[in-house]
Amino acid sequence: MSDALTPFRLDGRVVLVTGASSGLGQHFARLLASVGARIAVAARRADKLQGVVDDIAAAGGEARAFTLDVTDAASVRACLDAVGAWGVPDVVINNAGITVTRPLLEQTEEDFDQVLDTNLKGCWLVATEAARRMVAAGKGGAIVNVASILGERVAGGVAPYAISKAGVVQATKAMALELARHRIRVNALLPGYVVTDLNRDFLTSEAGDKLRSRIPSRRFGELTDLDGPLLLLASDAGAAMSGATVAVDGAHLVSSL
Repeated sequence: MSDALTPFRLDGRVVLVTGASSGLGQHFARLLASVGARIAVAARRADKLQGVVDDIAAAGGEARAFTLDVTDAASVRACLDAVGAWGVPDVVINNAGITVTRPLLEQTEEDFDQVLDTNLKGCWLVATEAARRMVAAGKGGAIVNVASILGERVAGGVAPYAISKAGVVQATKAMALELARHRIRVNALLPGYVVTDLNRDFLTSEAGDKLRSRIPSRRFGELTDLDGPLLLLASDAGAAMSGATVAVDGAHLVSSL
């Protein structure tokens, strides 16, 4: 491998990926394993993680599955205790997230609480608990919070989601400020519309075509479009980056109003 690419490697480092049972989380886990990391994949149902663990093992990597409910502080502590058999995580990918799609006036208090608890409170609980352990171990680290371009712009029908991701963006900056002295970097990845198994039908529909026409690049993202930015934020290649928000959206954020 070229020396220029060495800083992007994560050989032997322990990486926790939350929300790893599908979509972006699974892809991130496989990607990080491919550059040498030992992957702790976590979700509410550990049995749903076995496929990604098996895939990583088949490719010569190392991964283990852990049960984690990011909305529950006790579950977060228990997960990190279990991951501790490997060691304190060097990198945390805060990816767990949900949405409820319906018009604002039909959203309920339960909808709001469910989305904010998972997307914002969950991000906060995982990041702060992991950071406490990094500090106690006397080691630095990297935390990547997966936000969204909807943390900086809005769309109809997903008000709680947009509110939660705006909170994640600001939480990232607050964490970066206070953790920098401990050599812990905190950055946010802001994907645009990325094609996954969960949204493929919509994005390939007539409504999806209308949405795509409003993106300056006229294309939706692919999972692999996130690879370079994620590795930059997670690895020593981004050693001087903290408090940054990195949009991967085909110029969607800068489109004309």
